[in-house]
Amino acid sequence: MSKSKKLRLIVLCPHFEPDMAPTGVVMTRIVHELAARGHELHVVTSLPWYRKHQVETGWAGALWRIEKTTWGSISRVQPFAGQTKSNLVRRAVGFILFSYFVGLRALFAGGFWRRADGVLAMSPPLTLGLIGWHTKLFRGGKLVFNIQDVFPDAAVETGAISNQRVIAAASWLERVSYRRSDSVVLLSDDLANNVQRKLDQKFHKRIRVIPNFVDTQAIVPMSRLTNYRRELGVDESLVVMYAGNVGFSQSLELMIEAARVLPNVIFVINGEGAARKSLEAKAHALSNVKFGDYQDASRLSEVLATGDLHVVPLRRGLGSVSVPSKTYSILAAGRPICAAIDLDTEVPRILAAANAGVCVEPDNQAAFVSAIAAMISDRKSLEEMGASGRKWVEGHASPQSIAQRYEALYMR
Repeated sequence: MSKSKKLRLIVLCPHFEPDMAPTGVVMTRIVHELAARGHELHVVTSLPWYRKHQVETGWAGALWRIEKTTWGSISRVQPFAGQTKSNLVRRAVGFILFSYFVGLRALFAGGFWRRADGVLAMSPPLTLGLIGWHTKLFRGGKLVFNIQDVFPDAAVETGAISNQRVIAAASWLERVSYRRSDSVVLLSDDLANNVQRKLDQKFHKRIRVIPNFVDTQAIVPMSRLTNYRRELGVDESLVVMYAGNVGFSQSLELMIEAARVLPNVIFVINGEGAARKSLEAKAHALSNVKFGDYQDASRLSEVLATGDLHVVPLRRGLGSVSVPSKTYSILAAGRPICAAIDLDTEVPRILAAANAGVCVEPDNQAAFVSAIAAMISDRKSLEEMGASGRKWVEGHASPQSIAQRYEALYMR
């Protein structure tokens, strides 16, 4: 338990256990670590929906549900999610309705309008920034705004948003949210510089860089010959894996093309998302491409161990607005990485510091295939890079140290 004063914090986030989206994993562990330091926390989040983009069986039928915990409470509200993740208007309306109910429940979390020491809000969705400010006005304390992806930059870069009025409105909301926050937490210097360029100099002191963490006790290196291989119908062949959201921000077509050039290698795309159906269609004639569904979080080490080499692809221009959290998990599993991402950004710097992989420029098919071929030709080097990555992440991204840095923001 922390020897400093006990904080009462209200946490606003899109996902929380058992809804184990990557951001859900991050916020769940931050909350538990802060609770272990003696603080009282009241989480307002969504009903579990991430896996299938609809509220999971056993959770549907209510606008919200409230649970008491040993450290506070969890209020789960309807996410207004739909199967059509690629429908931008549908998603925007869902985010707005979700944010409205988060704001409503935040007034009651831990006691009706009972004073809090602070609010911790997570984006995306960007709307939770203003909801966090609204909660701060009524409940008190400092607002810490955690930015996982800089919006609307990522959506503009991928072409998901092209309407100039929508872009202008989102950019205005972004700037206002930053200005209303006491601290804005970014995952890397690249993201911090991006945000600082949008703000007057007087707001720069509010920007903080706190990277995501990885639970090196929960994610551990395992034998490559996993049960999951058998479930996928994969033998002892070398496996190149992508594990995560199968969306349009990821250049997963690179894996399909690599599979055509390297027929003796198995390529596994593990996860679900808006781009999966189109990728399955492109790979239908390739027997060395396998698709796997999301697995329970308890199997994460096993899933990651199934891949001999992991891929972290991100379309051009997105490396400075997003840091794929899967990078840390892969390193914790003791596996090397081939990243196709903007070169002067955080992931390449991590891999260089950890000596745990190779980076090529994004969306470059020839460079990607060449890098994969070179890496898999030296199995001993793959193992050495995996071991080096595990050693690096053990010393640089512990949950305890990250939680302590969040705690300090409220103590200042």
